Amino acid sequence: MHISAKADYAMRALLELAREPARPLTCEAVASSQQIPFRFLKSVVGELRKAGLVRSQRGCEGGYWLGRPADEITLLDVARAVDGELITLRGESLAGLDYPGPASGLPGVWRRLEADAAAVLGGTTLAALLPAEAGAGLDGKGTT
Repeated sequence: MHISAKADYAMRALLELAREPARPLTCEAVASSQQIPFRFLKSVVGELRKAGLVRSQRGCEGGYWLGRPADEITLLDVARAVDGELITLRGESLAGLDYPGPASGLPGVWRRLEADAAAVLGGTTLAALLPAEAGAGLDGKGTT
């Protein structure tokens, strides 16, 4: 299984924004704090903005905020926003995959793997990953 740099950077950037939700952060600040290449992060944040996971404001008081509360954004939301399909085989969706003969059971394994990964990522919110001091009022599972 492969986790793209884009998905990893997107999740790390959103966690950085979730840590201090009351104030906007610049891409430069997030890139520096998370040791992410600035130019790459800038394009990732653009995709997150299009997906509604971040919002932005221009100007000297501007920057980026989460587009929704941290307990409403799952890692699955983030992965799908930047990568589309969660798991692909040679760049193709697993939906119509079919093999002949003795390999006929293999596509079902790939689809189960995708479903299990989606369940883990879909069951994990940004809030659940925040350190206790950043997630004041949360029980560590992304709920209050």
